[in-house]
Amino acid sequence: MTSSIWWTIAGCTVVTIAIKAFGPVVMGGRELPPRVGGVIMLMAPALLAALVVSSALADGEHLHIGADTAGVAAGAAVLVLTRAGVLTSVLVAASMTAALRLLV
Repeated sequence: MTSSIWWTIAGCTVVTIAIKAFGPVVMGGRELPPRVGGVIMLMAPALLAALVVSSALADGEHLHIGADTAGVAAGAAVLVLTRAGVLTSVLVAASMTAALRLLV
């Protein structure tokens, strides 16, 4: 059993290295077209938003809205409306979540 685990890890390592090497080998120092560059620049914020939404709204089996969801919403609102720093936003989110959990 442990042998198959190590073979799986080795296989994943090889595939990861191949995927990471594919871009530089194919592009070879050429500039990306502006449309492709724009899409690539938008991928990170979209992925971050998907991760935040899925962790804020899912408990592993179904969607739910709870204290953690309200905390994330409050932190995002502070970040967007006041243009405060990320640390302030995280503190507001944690405080809101803790306060709501204390009340419920």
